[in-house]
Amino acid sequence: MASPGFFTCMLLALFIGIWPCHAQNVTLSVYYETLCPYCSDFIVNHLVKLFHSRLFSIVNLRLVPWGNAVLQSDGSFLCQEQHLSFIVCLERLASANKLNEWINCFNTTGLATVPIDCYKSGYGNVLENQYAAETAQLDPPHKFVPWVLVDGQPLQEDFKNFVTYVCNAYKGEQVPEACHPLPLMNNSLKKATPSYPVCYAT
Repeated sequence: MASPGFFTCMLLALFIGIWPCHAQNVTLSVYYETLCPYCSDFIVNHLVKLFHSRLFSIVNLRLVPWGNAVLQSDGSFLCQEQHLSFIVCLERLASANKLNEWINCFNTTGLATVPIDCYKSGYGNVLENQYAAETAQLDPPHKFVPWVLVDGQPLQEDFKNFVTYVCNAYKGEQVPEACHPLPLMNNSLKKATPSYPVCYAT
């Protein structure tokens, strides 16, 4: 089975430069643990909503695959557990306990194997250290994964309702159709009672 560093290389290679940043767009940051079943569920069944009714046109998406991993004193790390379509393919295989078929995701999505070069060069460990530092600096610290932020504000246990938060945070004029039927919310993010399974940080 491939290491977490390998999957980090794959994800970074897929996302560098594909999501143009626009000043009016809402930043949606997802801190997750690669192959965590609850993160897989969020990516496969909920994050894909970005592509419904052109919601992706108002979002700067950031995926940070560190989650609840722990950086060891020797620099190693321990884990507790077409682009987005590749991640969906990978996470779907993880959910189905078929991770040994991950290489098929390259063929399914038509992507090149550039992430393998990243992994072999050791760049995956450099990225993991960057993700570890970024995750450690979250304020407030993450309590579980997936940990979802909209414009830097954590959604806490209400993370699956990210579409509403994105739509309410968007200040531009070209409002996508996905935002029209949603109710307006208060300026403060609501703290929901935990109702979704998550992987808690230790």
